Amino acid sequence: MTPAAVSCPAVLVAAPSSGQGKTTVASALARLHARAGRRVRAFKCGPDFLDPHWLTLATGQPVHNLDLWMTGEDDARQRLHEAARESDLIVVEGVMGLFDGEPSAADLAQRLGLRVLAVIDASAMAGTFGALAFGLQHFRPGMPWAGVLANRVASERHAQMLEQALQAGPGDAAASSWLGAVMRDARFSLPERHLGLTVAAELPDAMARLDAAADALADTLLGRMDTADLARWTTAFAPPAQPIDTPPLLAGRTVAVARDAAFCFIYPANLDVLQAMGARLVYFSPLADEPLPACDAVWLPGGYPELHATTLAQGAQCRASLAAHVAAGRPLWAECGGMMALFDELVDQAEQTHAGWGLLPGRVVMQKRLAALGPQQLDLPAGSLRGHTFHYSRTETPLVPAAQTLAVRGGAVGPGEAVYRHGPVGASYFHAWFASAPAVAASLFLPEPA
Repeated sequence: MTPAAVSCPAVLVAAPSSGQGKTTVASALARLHARAGRRVRAFKCGPDFLDPHWLTLATGQPVHNLDLWMTGEDDARQRLHEAARESDLIVVEGVMGLFDGEPSAADLAQRLGLRVLAVIDASAMAGTFGALAFGLQHFRPGMPWAGVLANRVASERHAQMLEQALQAGPGDAAASSWLGAVMRDARFSLPERHLGLTVAAELPDAMARLDAAADALADTLLGRMDTADLARWTTAFAPPAQPIDTPPLLAGRTVAVARDAAFCFIYPANLDVLQAMGARLVYFSPLADEPLPACDAVWLPGGYPELHATTLAQGAQCRASLAAHVAAGRPLWAECGGMMALFDELVDQAEQTHAGWGLLPGRVVMQKRLAALGPQQLDLPAGSLRGHTFHYSRTETPLVPAAQTLAVRGGAVGPGEAVYRHGPVGASYFHAWFASAPAVAASLFLPEPA
């Protein structure tokens, strides 16, 4: 019997474009209600690894990704259904602009009934604010709507001008969608670097920044919403028609996972899938030069090896234990940053060359421009594993790719990332969402058939 739908207030925090303050507002909203004792779960629309770190800090709960293509609608429905059973509020942070991408945050909102809270950086506008808010609400018919919040506002007078611009729009809906203004304040700015926001754990004042943002939000209509007000955002979340089954393909196997500031691009959902398949997970820190724990397979996830290349090069104990693991013929799967560390050399953005771990021949070179971005799919006999790619480096290697992912954009399919095989080592820039094809994910951590 299919479980019944579960109702819970939920909102999708969106914007006209990237850089408007979605992460700050979504995290502040989650933090504000978590401080009030409410059970808050947060999700991130799209494949991003970095924004979820801030949402996790705000809620104290794991943050999963929702994407109608990469994770799939059934996966999204199941996660939201489970969250609704134990939450007083669900906050979903959008991706890019509301209508950007295929599928977009707007697609997710309409498919799952999430009300849209539009965050607009109003720092350089007045009357146009009303037109922009009206367009976001009405560009597509039937958009579930929560309201609009002005961000980075200069003064109370500026806020009044923005609210008046909204009221000048056609119909009563425009006036009723005003949820207030957040003033510009450096105390809760979130720093960025080449792949996105700085990871929250790297900033000693990260929680203070979130609390300052939550305090600022508390002065708005949005921030003053109580339990009764939140009930207006209630959505019924139905589970998928067929429960998602995960076969125990890794039963009895131990998988060692690198996890530290250099290797921090880990979907919590991927860890859940490995455990659901029966794997026992153990963790180690290459940055701390920890030797590899006893294990059957290794996962080196993505992250920032280029920012820690000197330290990683000096980690003789970790490097030696990885080499012994590979020499024994045990599987190692490395994705993006994990792969970068495996080459003979890593050249950073300052053009300094650092010794790598020497488990793949050649070198990886950082560059100023983005090298690849977008959804990817890896087709293997066991199925199609979905994911994405996002990197600023290139490889220079004599290795011939053993396979290649497919880049999927707007229904068009083209060549994607190389997948290298070198003995028991598998490596690619491809970031996988393991739940999209558990059998394929399991094969990454199993010895290749003789």
